[in-house]
Amino acid sequence: MAATFPALLQDLLRADPGRPLVTFYDDATGERVELSVATYANWVAKTSSFFVDELDLERGGTLRVDLPTHWLGPVFLGAAWNVGLQVVPDGGADAVVCGPDGLTTYGELAGSLPVVACALQPLGVRFRDPLPDGVHDFGVEVWSQPDSFLPYDPPGPEDAAVPGTSQRDLLGGPPDGPPDGPAGGPDLTGGDRLVTTANPVTPAGLPSFVGPLVRGGSTVWVRHPDPAAWERRRDDERATVEWRPEA
Repeated sequence: MAATFPALLQDLLRADPGRPLVTFYDDATGERVELSVATYANWVAKTSSFFVDELDLERGGTLRVDLPTHWLGPVFLGAAWNVGLQVVPDGGADAVVCGPDGLTTYGELAGSLPVVACALQPLGVRFRDPLPDGVHDFGVEVWSQPDSFLPYDPPGPEDAAVPGTSQRDLLGGPPDGPPDGPAGGPDLTGGDRLVTTANPVTPAGLPSFVGPLVRGGSTVWVRHPDPAAWERRRDDERATVEWRPEA
């Protein structure tokens, strides 16, 4: 098992770059997004370059990702670990990523640390209205970043992925059991396709991303789930496991 996120992502690309990895539904808007392994890796590369080249973030730094359940959540997690950043759920951080609802909370911090805002519109498009001074619009700045990322200081297995858990421990758990880091998630085996309402950027929801990732599986995230559509969605997506931690 790969001991760092970059190594794991390269393994996935070599194995089957065209298979689905990240799928997202918003039942309130009708949005559906699907990223193959290769497309996901491209988003991670662009976001990694944005972190390093535009925000001056470095290996060993910290990142807070305050987003609702969304396909960009796994992108920011992957980019953070690709750079060697630790993703923290609260408290101080070297940079913050937020959605529209976080602008009031984090906009005033833009003078003291990088604040990245996501409009959470389909295809990752920009905000329609001007943002507070100093806030970066991810939907504008990400598109100019290169499609590949080669870190000058790559992360190592012992670099922290989340508080108290290294990349090795997060990703290198036994193949038939939960990784050592995000315990308490769904019961998964190799190649499972998970459908879930969990938020992957929260400590409780992190297993919805990491679990399938390390087992060669994939995840379907659903925001604002319509109970009447749940069984059809599960069947249409050929999900083998479902996890609704709040149910």
